Amino acid sequence: MSDLLRLATAGSVDDGKSTLVGRLLYDTKSVLADQIDAVTRASVDKGLSTPDLSLLVDGLRAEREQGITIDVAYRYFATPQRSFVLADTPGHVQYTRNTVSGASTAQLVILLVDARKGVIEQTRRHAAVMALLGVPKLVLAVNKIDLVDDPATVFKEISAEFSELTTKLGWAAEDVQEIPVSALNGDNVASRSDNTPYYTGPSLIEHLESVPVDADAHGRHQVGLRFPVQYVIRPRTAEYPDYRGYAGQVAAGVVSKGDEVVVLPSGTRTTIERIDTPNGELASAQPGRSVTLILADNVDVSRGDVIAAANDAPEPIEAFDATVCWLGDKPLRAGARLLLKHGTRTTQAIVGSLIERFDEQHLAADPSPESLSLNDIGRIALRVADPIVADDYSINRHTGSFLLIDPAGGNTLAAGLVGDALTAVEVGEKTGA
Repeated sequence: MSDLLRLATAGSVDDGKSTLVGRLLYDTKSVLADQIDAVTRASVDKGLSTPDLSLLVDGLRAEREQGITIDVAYRYFATPQRSFVLADTPGHVQYTRNTVSGASTAQLVILLVDARKGVIEQTRRHAAVMALLGVPKLVLAVNKIDLVDDPATVFKEISAEFSELTTKLGWAAEDVQEIPVSALNGDNVASRSDNTPYYTGPSLIEHLESVPVDADAHGRHQVGLRFPVQYVIRPRTAEYPDYRGYAGQVAAGVVSKGDEVVVLPSGTRTTIERIDTPNGELASAQPGRSVTLILADNVDVSRGDVIAAANDAPEPIEAFDATVCWLGDKPLRAGARLLLKHGTRTTQAIVGSLIERFDEQHLAADPSPESLSLNDIGRIALRVADPIVADDYSINRHTGSFLLIDPAGGNTLAAGLVGDALTAVEVGEKTGA
């Protein structure tokens, strides 16, 4: 079991995400007394008789005034069993782009639904996004269960509908847990509640503490070394007149002193002479470690190049299909010229064609759409000016993801996945208009 669990929340507006996160922080004693006092005073000013725990996480003034979450807020809490990093993401469809960002590194997502509304359009949209991102574990928190007349029947019906959806989206039954909760009252959040006798499973925190999560859920060990070069270090000082190091973070695989590597896209082969850090040399470096590599030969390496394992090096690609979630306000059309940022390399890109648009409500494909609008998910053909060193997203999330950027304003227009991520989803061709 991993000692650290990265998780995110998702769901529609007013499903109670901020209240649930506030409850998690409150019940795990992860907030200071003065914060509780401030929330209590603000709640009294609003005419509430009990503290509004959502105020613990809705940090922006606009969020507090409107009662919605806009930004992605990262929260940290811990129990004796495990530590947690939680991304509290927005529920409004306008901010789906923020949800994509917050869930992109999650090992588990808590997807909330309002027990009075059940599985709605935004629930299906968020579930589809989580499936495409390859989130390994999912929790359905049926919130506000205390506000329905027949909670046992409502919970059973919502769970059955959600189970059918997640099965079609590619999750195994053991990877999805449904829990009835009341974030406002704390039912089934920290401990199991007597108010839900029809439910015999774990509380939310009990499940988060015990759910088995692969530390390599993002595929860092499924391929050999991938080391995008971020910076070339050349001090040219009296102490280090000939020092040439390549700084970056190990994106996948393990690098060890003496390993044979290849510099991509040039294809030059050499070996690792030394692995430097501010605290001294290392014999090897694991995924996620930031180091400086010293090569045995004086080869041409620049920012954006990738140092890869010689026996498991991907072929640099200039044309490929990709699945994207379009985040731009203006629609994407074939022929668009954009910037593509992959790892530490940014290059010009052109959209050759729009292959299909994914209808997440009906799990169907709309072939050859004219455009992709805000929050649309689709498969497109791309060509880049400079080759990139990428793996299929299904193999490795870190080297299989990229961003599409507006070359004029610098805004992020799409989150992209190399390959056809839709193959993991049970998609049929859309019929009718």
